[in-house]
Amino acid sequence: MTERISLLLILAVSGIFMSACEGDYRPESIGGQSEIIVVMDSSLVDSELAVAIQNTFGAPILTMPRPEPRLDIVFRDLRTNQDMELIERHRNILIVSPIDDDTNVGTFLRSLLGENVQESIRRGDSFSYQQKDVWSRNQLVMMLSAPSAEELATNILRDGRRLVNEVHQVELQRWHRYVYRRAEQTDLSGRILDTYGWTFRIQHDYRVGVDTLNFLSLRRYLPDNDRWIWVSWIDDIQDFDEVDRDWITARRDSLNRQYMRGGSAGKFVRTDFDRPHEQRFMEINGMEAYESRGLWRMENDLMGGPFINYTMFDEENSRLYMIEYGQFSPRWDQRRFLYQFEAMARTFISDPEAIKPREES
Repeated sequence: MTERISLLLILAVSGIFMSACEGDYRPESIGGQSEIIVVMDSSLVDSELAVAIQNTFGAPILTMPRPEPRLDIVFRDLRTNQDMELIERHRNILIVSPIDDDTNVGTFLRSLLGENVQESIRRGDSFSYQQKDVWSRNQLVMMLSAPSAEELATNILRDGRRLVNEVHQVELQRWHRYVYRRAEQTDLSGRILDTYGWTFRIQHDYRVGVDTLNFLSLRRYLPDNDRWIWVSWIDDIQDFDEVDRDWITARRDSLNRQYMRGGSAGKFVRTDFDRPHEQRFMEINGMEAYESRGLWRMENDLMGGPFINYTMFDEENSRLYMIEYGQFSPRWDQRRFLYQFEAMARTFISDPEAIKPREES
């Protein structure tokens, strides 16, 4: 046991030292998208602590036709050098242990934290820390600890939203790189900016659909994976305080009924009010925004799928935007596609002054 711990500590320290050197020769991190390795002693796998981790990081996303976990969790003990090699290479790592546990994981955790941090944990002043690119590039390492497993479980459940959001933000950065890895339609983005005064970075395979007064849609159609994005905007808006959930839902449904129609009369996209609907306030590129998530259904048809809507206020230019993503893919898991849209939506910019004057005919 002593030899294993000593070797593990040497590996850990050498990884941290390498990250500080000039010239980053570390390998790129690996692992599935939205997968997280939870490094925890096997004696705790059936404990309240493991349940708290599963219910926090692996909670189901309910605003989808088939709920998927927020993150795919893999529990792993730290017993051999092979375990350490796997952990060093993974993109998302969660190291979990009571601060003074006499286990490989406890010893490993303390080797990554300074004495002042350890004392802070023992006093109960803090319990979560994170580092990036410790052993591999594009890597997140989150450390969770407390005086006892029971106290740590309580802390995780209490601060679960913050912890998940920290991982989520790193995942979005990775998805941003993934979305534009092949190519993007810079010419189309530029034309939209010149014409309408807003734009975002558009993935390589979307095509313009509806293009009319204050409404533009883009679509990526495949028979078993139909995706669309639409943007609508209103000028001369002075107050964002009057925008609430009911207003957003009513306007979304009005626009979808008008422009997102099925193949025959009486068929159009609308909100499925029988399924969960979530909304939160946030900021996108300096604009106040509401993010709405839920499920749409096709009126008078059996089709349906997830949507994400961002309602954003450009206060400087008195302009309100709606950008919405919808998907129909009954054969495929959909979490990864929602991530891709989130990454695209965060590139949205508003600049009405960029509109080029049109020549008089």
